[in-house]
Amino acid sequence: MGKRAIISGIIGQDGAYLAQLLVAKGYEVAGLIRRSSSRDMSLHRLEWLKVADSIKLVDGDLTDISSLIRVISEFEPDEVYNLAAQSFVKTSWHQPILTANITAVGALNMLEAVRIAAPTARFYQASSSEMFGKIQESRQSESTPFYPRSPYAVSKLFGHWSTVNYRESFGLFACSGILFNHESPLRGIEFVSRKITDGIARIECGKTDRLYLGNVAAMRDWGHARDYVEAMWMMLQADTPDDFVIATGETTTVEEFCRIAFGCVGKDYRDYVKVDPALFRPAEVDVLLGDSSKAKRILGWTPKTSLTTLIEEMVEADLRRHRENLPV
Repeated sequence: MGKRAIISGIIGQDGAYLAQLLVAKGYEVAGLIRRSSSRDMSLHRLEWLKVADSIKLVDGDLTDISSLIRVISEFEPDEVYNLAAQSFVKTSWHQPILTANITAVGALNMLEAVRIAAPTARFYQASSSEMFGKIQESRQSESTPFYPRSPYAVSKLFGHWSTVNYRESFGLFACSGILFNHESPLRGIEFVSRKITDGIARIECGKTDRLYLGNVAAMRDWGHARDYVEAMWMMLQADTPDDFVIATGETTTVEEFCRIAFGCVGKDYRDYVKVDPALFRPAEVDVLLGDSSKAKRILGWTPKTSLTTLIEEMVEADLRRHRENLPV
């Protein structure tokens, strides 16, 4: 029999790509899904990747540890991937308590449930480059000090250190992946990368004539989610549990992302993009640039998809969505 894996956040971008990867490797995959979710609409990412019929959806909630213990006890997983979170940085300022309950305490609940119900299972925690925040080093690695700049980043940091603590205190095979920005055609519409490519598709289809953005000078290290979920899996196949930065090692401004994306449809972004100061963050993270040399050395992981290829894929997908009236 193949391995069994539980994925929280399976209906999100990373969860869908991870499910596709694990199914292809012969895993039996269970996806944790809140009962309040609209299942007809929320499965569109899994359907896009043609794996919706290959996974088992199970009711569970990161804020309800009893449901986590029940699911883990019944499914008996070999691997548990905790990808679920309140992951929108802007929303975390408006709903900081909700963000902390799901993103911080939720991660702790999952760790505790694994410790109780499946202590030999291997555990992955989705940490974030946002934890570096006000950067303390020009290139961020596993040893770079953290300086979170949003309730989201603070919550992620709690989950990250909880994972380290459970590894050291209870001997769990628990890893954290400190992932830098990773995008795809399945990225949430709230994120700036999808906002840009979706905006281009709307302009091309005559649905709007402007795209409003915040800080276009912000610099990010962007990779493809498909490459990054492979790194998650590789961490749990290693001999020793550890934490890894996953990044491309190249940083690009939001403005340059716009230039490349609009170029895919033969347009000059300057004719359509307008900066709206209301969209700026209360505390900005100006630059993120990751050093994934440890992941390359120990796991053998390197990114496979260039930024230009990623953007082209996203623009093409959003054009298809709007022309065929598919779920956004």
